[in-house]
Formats: sequence, C-alpha cells, structure tokens
Amino acid sequence: MLKITEEFLINNYNLNEEALTLYKQAIKDTENIFSEYDEIREFNQLKVLKAFQDERISDSHFTNTTGYGIDDLGRDALDRVYARIFRAEAGLVRPHFVSGTHAIGAAIIGNVRPGDKILCVSGMPYDTLLGVLGLSDKKNMGSLDEYGVLTEVIELDKQGKFKFDEIKNTLVADSSIKLIHIQRSTGYASRKSFLVSEIEEVIKQIKKVRQDVIIFVDNCYGEFIENIEPTEVGADLMAGSLMKNIGGGIAPGGGYVVGKKEYVDQASYRLTVPGIGGEYGATYGLMRSFYQGLFSAPHVAMEAVKTAIFCARIMELAGFKGFPASTDKRTDIIQAIEFGNPKKLIQFCNGIQAGSPIDAFATCEPWAMPGYDSEIIMAAGAFISGSTIELSADGPIREPYIAYIQGGLNFDHGKIGVLIGLSKVLDIK
Repeated sequence: MLKITEEFLINNYNLNEEALTLYKQAIKDTENIFSEYDEIREFNQLKVLKAFQDERISDSHFTNTTGYGIDDLGRDALDRVYARIFRAEAGLVRPHFVSGTHAIGAAIIGNVRPGDKILCVSGMPYDTLLGVLGLSDKKNMGSLDEYGVLTEVIELDKQGKFKFDEIKNTLVADSSIKLIHIQRSTGYASRKSFLVSEIEEVIKQIKKVRQDVIIFVDNCYGEFIENIEPTEVGADLMAGSLMKNIGGGIAPGGGYVVGKKEYVDQASYRLTVPGIGGEYGATYGLMRSFYQGLFSAPHVAMEAVKTAIFCARIMELAGFKGFPASTDKRTDIIQAIEFGNPKKLIQFCNGIQAGSPIDAFATCEPWAMPGYDSEIIMAAGAFISGSTIELSADGPIREPYIAYIQGGLNFDHGKIGVLIGLSKVLDIK
C-alpha cells in the first residue's frame, strides 16, 4: 500500500491497527488473482461493443417518449442489443420493472397457467420470490398458489450441488411440471453460487427427461462475471435487475427478461396486459443511461468482483468464515461473511455505510423490510437507491448472522469500505 494512502486512512478513518495490517496482507495476496478476471472483463466488453455496432446504435436511440410510448426506437433497439449479448431470440428491457424480483415474477407468472407446477431445483428461492410463488406465510396477495399454480422445492445436497436423480425422478413422475426455476446466485442461502458450467449440466440432465419444460434462470448478480451466460447453454428464459451488474451503476432502475421469443412475449403480457405486452411503455428520457450503463457494465462488474475477492481474503485473515473463499472461481459479485454474532453483523454493515460516498453519516438498523420473513439490516450509501452494483452489504438478523456484501463501482472505493467494516468489527470487545 502506498504510504500516502496509508497516512490518509489513518488520519481520516480512525482505523483499528490490526485491520490496517490485515489490509496490507490482503492486497498482496489478491493481486495475482485478478488477472483472470481482467481477461473475462475484456472479452465481455468486446461482446457488448459488437452488439452495439451490429444494431447500429446512434444518438437517435436515446429517445424520450411519453404517454403510450408506441414505436419507441431506442427501447426496441435496446431489446435487440440485450438479445445479441445473451445469444437469445428476444429481450425485454424496461424501466417499469421495479426490481429484479418483479422481472423474475413477470417471466415466471407469464409462462404458467392454472394446474401447472413450478419446480425449484436449486433449493428455496430468494426471500422476495416466496410471496410470488406462494411459499410465504403471507396469504391473500394473489400469489401463484391462489391461482392453482403450485411450487415444489428440491433442496441441494450437503455439498451445495444439484440432486440430479431426485430432479429427474420428479420430472418423470409429475407431468404437470411446466417450469424449472434455477437461482444462479446464493441469495441468503449458505452455499456458493452456481458456475454456468454447473447450470449447463443440470439443464442437460433435465432435457434428457423432459424437452417440454421451460428452464428459467434467475441471473441476478451474475451478468458478465463469466465469458458465457446461461442462455448460451440451454436456458429458455432468464431475468435480472438493472440495479445490479448489467446497469453498470448508471441505469437508475429497471429490469430485463431475455430468452426464447414466445416466453419473453408471455412475460411482457404480465408486465403490462395481454394483447399489449412490450409494444407500449414510454421510457421518459432514460434510454441514454440504459445504454451507457450497459456499455460500462463489464468493467464495473469486475470491479465489484475484485472487491468481493479482497473482502474474502481480509476476512479470512481476520479469522472469519466466508464463502466463496478468496481463491474460488467466481460466478457472481456476492461475498458472504459469517459472523455468528448479531452485533458484529450490524457493525460490519455500519462500517460499509460509513465508507460510502452517500449517507456516510447514517447509522444502519435492522427493520422489517417488505418481502422478507426476518428483520434485515442493509447498508447502501448509493447514488441510486437500492443499487447493489454499488458497494452495499445486507443480511437477515438470524443465525448464523451472515453479511452479504456486493458491488463497488471501483475497487479503490470497495476495498476501503470493507476495511472500515472490518475495523468496526474488530473494535467490538
């Protein structure tokens, strides 16, 4: 670490001396790991560039439509750019998706009918999707189970891997299964995220048994971390959030759905209404930021990966359990750290908040956030509210008290935020 940086940290952030020592070692330990991810970043940057060029994007696509938004040139071209990047037949990219869960929900709800069944093969889905599927204790919300669409969950094995035999046997025994749900990222589960190669293998096993099922992948936090995406290895449908990797920290909101055209069309009918779908929807001057965010996304996503790797290493050195490990191959931007103590979890999140450019003065407290079954603590001093491609940390206040850290628009900021978080934890007596 440069002497000028060290002096600045000591003079301005009241850091724990042990944390500062671990910081120097973690920087040294992770430098050589980053080169592989730089190569992936460059490949994905060129892939995005080529999609822009092939669609002949110009400033005429930075449209500002209002009202119905019929024939929005920029919106429709962006759908095609996404389809090219993900090697898919069609795309649906809209500011009207309020979250990743909304995009995921539209994709799933649009492609099932009463009497169909959904099979989740990667374990229990992320908390906010439970209400969509009818797996939450809360009722009378219009969840899928209320419309006769039931969901079955196959948990992962003890190693966090797919149970291939159970999946295949279930598909053979139950012809009502219409859609397979796969969650690429860990969510709040204590497992590693899935590599695209692992998703490819489970897709192959499923298709050997049933060609007719729709395979859906929740791709949140996974875009541009590998040089291939799930839609390139057999996923029929996929969705994610523009407030995560693919928005590049510039898109102010929104979500996307990509995949086979017939399934994307069905998702569009749930976003708006049947018969209208993606043909309507004004973009209110947001198209420039959507395009620019997408173009920046491969670089920004890898800055977040570097932050996650550094976080894993410094916390390992401090004696905390983390997953994935600092040397594990990455497939998303999330780093989980197990504290085993609610106070340490809360203090870590407060350190991330204190290291943020926005609302650094705020104190994080657990609260009953809508869509979650436990109190949640969230640190997110972001330019875009709720953006998790910007440095953030969150976790449920329940055992084993795990913090999930993600994001970092640049590594210089990300590593300092993590350092401040660790320093606050080490100060606890």
